Amino acid sequence: MIERVTPEIDEGRYPIKAVPGEIIAVEADIITDGHDKIAARLLYKHESDREWTEVSMKFINNDRWGASFTVGKPGRYLYTIEGWVDHIASWQHEIVLKIKDGQYVNSELLAGSHYVEGMAQRSKGDDKKTLKAMARLFKDKNQYGEAIAVAQSSQFTEWLNTYPERQHPTRYEPTLGIEVDREKAGFSTWYCLFPRSASQEPGRHGTFRDVEMLLPRIAGMGFDVLYLPPIHPIGTTFRKGKNNSVTSSPGEPGVPYGIGSELGGHTAIHPDLGTLEDFRNLIAACKGFGMEVAMDLAIQCSPDHPWAKEHPEWFKKRPDGTIQYAENPPKKYQDIYPVYFETDEWRSLWEELRQVMLTWGSWGVRMIRVDNPHTKPFVFWEWVIAEVKKVYPDMIFLSEAFTKPKVMQELAKRGFAQSYTYFTWRNNKQELEEYLTELTQTDMQHYFRPNFWPTTHDINPYILQSGHEPQFLVRFFLAATLSSNYGIFGPSFEMMEHVPIPGKEEYLNSEKYEIRHWDWNHTNKLTYLISLVNRIRKENTALQKTSNLTFCRVDDDYLMAYLKVDGNNRLLMVVNMDAYNRRANMVQVPIWKLGIPDWKDYTVHDLLTGAYYTWRGEWNYVELDPYVLPMHLFRIEVY
Repeated sequence: MIERVTPEIDEGRYPIKAVPGEIIAVEADIITDGHDKIAARLLYKHESDREWTEVSMKFINNDRWGASFTVGKPGRYLYTIEGWVDHIASWQHEIVLKIKDGQYVNSELLAGSHYVEGMAQRSKGDDKKTLKAMARLFKDKNQYGEAIAVAQSSQFTEWLNTYPERQHPTRYEPTLGIEVDREKAGFSTWYCLFPRSASQEPGRHGTFRDVEMLLPRIAGMGFDVLYLPPIHPIGTTFRKGKNNSVTSSPGEPGVPYGIGSELGGHTAIHPDLGTLEDFRNLIAACKGFGMEVAMDLAIQCSPDHPWAKEHPEWFKKRPDGTIQYAENPPKKYQDIYPVYFETDEWRSLWEELRQVMLTWGSWGVRMIRVDNPHTKPFVFWEWVIAEVKKVYPDMIFLSEAFTKPKVMQELAKRGFAQSYTYFTWRNNKQELEEYLTELTQTDMQHYFRPNFWPTTHDINPYILQSGHEPQFLVRFFLAATLSSNYGIFGPSFEMMEHVPIPGKEEYLNSEKYEIRHWDWNHTNKLTYLISLVNRIRKENTALQKTSNLTFCRVDDDYLMAYLKVDGNNRLLMVVNMDAYNRRANMVQVPIWKLGIPDWKDYTVHDLLTGAYYTWRGEWNYVELDPYVLPMHLFRIEVY
């Protein structure tokens, strides 16, 4: 019986996720009747390989077995387990017990010679010669002493594991899968901006060329993904005005999510931003700075979108024959037509949406942030992501779904490489530790890749609405060090914009509804911290993973400490969650996990300030003033 295999998602219905170079540790309960010994192998291969690669599984305890392998190139990997009764190991175990009991085992040696002959048939080269000689030795009564020594040897154990006899092996079903995405899926740093606000001249509509001028600044801060909200033509019918006003004044630009006009829809470029050639130039320029462009897929239309005229069957009709606009009662969004996925013409709708993404791929786009995917069918996402990746296997999809936990999890299972999370609303120590434990210690670690955002262009969280600088520093630092993928809402966040629409988690004078002008030469403490932490993230592999997280004990509800380790790269982060008061306490460092004895001194090097401290043992003192710097980022160094 092969049971309780980990990792395994929904009985193998969905693959787990990985990136090249990641180690996949597989465990299972493997049991049989009686007292016979068991052998097991972990089998794995890339989908393009003909043959399976095998790894011997080792006994852990209580019928639990384990082995691991490292995935290489991107694509789909397969893995499973084979187990069988190991007659040769059972024979060796029994003969050792009999010899220790003083029994004469010549008959047992004769039986063992048949096993060794079988091992010889499965071997090659020098091993074949040696095993044939061993079979003769087991039959020779005159060499009894040498024969029992060989039968009990570790060399014999090694041979029986190398050339096992597999009679009636059991293979675990179903064969399990691993979706191996490129490295950027596991480690990325996102910067969001509205291109129309990129102009350095007040009052002028920004362009892709203006965005190009900003790339040295954005790349210099350490970002490697430039995320752009929709760049398509914007409808004029029921166009929204400033601060989501239901009517717009002449000259107001509209909401980029009101996609489509007589100039085109999801595969057209807003002419005020530039041309398709300009956009391709921006993509190429980003590559020159080690960055990528991520586009925003919002499956919705303005009333002026070509689809509304050419394919009215893709939209829900009201009894009077008009198309149903978007609603979230009591709110009405007359400027938006939601696409109706329950249409009888769903096949043509799916194919059109696939073509949109393939068109973007032909432009050079390899990252897509999907707006509100939870309002579209799960089965559509599973199909279209697989379809797009057949043509562009390096495409990465980010799910922007702030909804019920199991819905967010299902989207991740269906193919989204990264997912937005509840981090934006997890503010105190207990909430964060509980949530991160769920993300990194449950099955979610195998398929749900979190992408942490302190704010978005839709969300101005209450915790930041005071504009208190230390609070911004803390929220940024937590996002950048708890998760290997994180992003910020560009200039708005780094310049600590915080004024809300009263009583709401929305920005006053939001960029969604108007063109803003930013002082792109402005820097502050947060700008410096972002640049420094992003550099540290690139230099320290422990921050390039999420599930390698261990929380450390601190007896203070406002001091949080956590450890991230990758080989010899060992980082300890300590954060003062009280953005208004100095906090001091003792932090328990799990030195037993780091191989540091109680008596040995070790150095913690604060990579933010450059300071060095000598610590000893588990418990050590920390003190953080939020008005100086509310966090430590220690690299633990043992000499």
